[in-house]
Amino acid sequence: MPPASPRSRNDRNDAVPRAYPETVRRLLDEFARLPGIGRRSAERLAFHILKASNDDAMALAKAIEDVKNAVRYCSICFNFSDGERCAICNDQARDRSTILVVEQPRDLIAIEQTGMYRGVYHVLLGRLAPLEGVGPETLTIDGLVMRIKKPEINCAGVPVREVVLGLNPSFEGDGTALYLADRLADTGVRITRLARGLSSGRDLEYATKAALSDAIEGRRPV
Repeated sequence: MPPASPRSRNDRNDAVPRAYPETVRRLLDEFARLPGIGRRSAERLAFHILKASNDDAMALAKAIEDVKNAVRYCSICFNFSDGERCAICNDQARDRSTILVVEQPRDLIAIEQTGMYRGVYHVLLGRLAPLEGVGPETLTIDGLVMRIKKPEINCAGVPVREVVLGLNPSFEGDGTALYLADRLADTGVRITRLARGLSSGRDLEYATKAALSDAIEGRRPV
């Protein structure tokens, strides 16, 4: 009788998930769907949940449930909010006549951490990328235009005097900034952009506070 052939690496890898109960396999699969999480990281997260107390595990599950049920987009700026309007739009100490346009809520957070900007925001929820099927209609550009043309839609009904383009310094970000400048050209508002203190090709969320501060202070007309 010929000796059994050694198992291939794929066979061994396939056998590992089968060693887990079905519920654990489902948890692994869900963790592995998260961005930046590979199979090994998914296993570490799953094992952490398994070893945690019931209270800690349920607290995590409840936090996920609550954030999906309660968090929405602000009706004015499209930042994350747990009410109709976000805390920044409701803040009476902010300069509501100046709007800084960013791509994503995480970019807004990066700028807020500098403490250098006291205006309000508008979150596009993306950037123009025609090759990926992302056109102007998929972003919140119309909402920005309406805030300018109809002041009563802006925070506290304050007319907009300046729009700062804070798009990421990438090919798509620059294209989006040019498109916005063209759309807003006939509105009469001052249009500026963050200075090139930001490294080309580097997203706002990875920029240092010093670089973001310099970019805000050195913004210039488009």
